[in-house]
Amino acid sequence: MTTPTVSTEPNTRANTHVGAKPFDLSQPSVRTAPVSDEHAVVSIKDFNLWYGNFQALHHVSLNIPKNQVTALIGASGCGKSTLLRAINRMNDLIPIVKTDGTITYEGVDLYDRAVDPVEVRRRVGMVFQKPNPFPKSVFDNVAFGPRLNAYKGDLNALVEKSLKRAALWEEVKDKLKGSGLGLSGGQQQRLCIARAMATEPDIILMDEPTSALDPMSTDRIEGLIHEIKEHYTVVIVTHNMQQAGRVSDRTAFMHLGVLIEEGPTDQIFTNPKHEMTERYVEGRFG
Repeated sequence: MTTPTVSTEPNTRANTHVGAKPFDLSQPSVRTAPVSDEHAVVSIKDFNLWYGNFQALHHVSLNIPKNQVTALIGASGCGKSTLLRAINRMNDLIPIVKTDGTITYEGVDLYDRAVDPVEVRRRVGMVFQKPNPFPKSVFDNVAFGPRLNAYKGDLNALVEKSLKRAALWEEVKDKLKGSGLGLSGGQQQRLCIARAMATEPDIILMDEPTSALDPMSTDRIEGLIHEIKEHYTVVIVTHNMQQAGRVSDRTAFMHLGVLIEEGPTDQIFTNPKHEMTERYVEGRFG
C-alpha cells in the first residue's frame, strides 16, 4: 500500500476577510443538538494529531451517529481529511505521525495496542478522492477484500450484493471478467464503493468521492450515499458545501485543525451559531 503524501507545513492562507477581526480559535466549539455517547457508533474525544512537529488536529471531540451521513467541511488544510483517516488508522502508515486522545468504535478504543489496525480498516471502509480500481477484473476488484480476509461464504453472491448496493450491477453484470480500468470514471468510483462494501464494514469513509467526476456521475454517487446509509454509517469529506447540504444529516465545520461547530446540517447552513461558521458558509473565506 502506498503511503499517502502529506504536507507537514501549516496552512498559511489568510483566515479572515478584508477588514475582519482575526478569528478567535480559543472559543469553545459550538454543538447543536449534540449526539449522545450512547447513540454514537464512533466517539472522538480530545483527539490531537501531529505530523512531526506540526500539530494538524487540536483537541477534536465529535460523536458520529449510526446510519447517518456526517459531512466534514472546511477550507483546504483544515484537517478534515486527516480526521477522516484517523478514524480507520490510515495515518498509521505515515511514520512521523503521533496522536493522543481517543477514538472509540462501539466503545472499543481503536488506538489501544491490542487492537489490530488491519481489522479496524476492515470494519471501517475507505473510498478515496480519485477512483482507484485495481488492474483486475470487475469481479476480482470486489472479491479482493473478502479473499484477503478468507471469506467462507458464497463469494459470487457477495460480489453481486455489493455491486447492487453500489448501483452498478445492471451495468456490469455481463462484464464481470472485464477490467475494472475499462469502466467510466463514475463507474470506477462505484466499483470502489462496492469493493469497500464487500468486506462488510459498518462504516464507510469517503474522502472527496466526487471531486474527479462529471456532474452526472456526481449525482449518481450522491444518490447512492442516500441509499446506503440504511446499511452503513457514512462520513464524507467535501469541499462542496452544496453537496454537504444535499447528502448529509449532520455537518462538522473545521478550521486550522480545530472543530469549530457541528450539528444538524440544516442548522449549520441556515442558522450557524459560530461567527466563523457563518463566514465560511456565506463564502467570505475558504
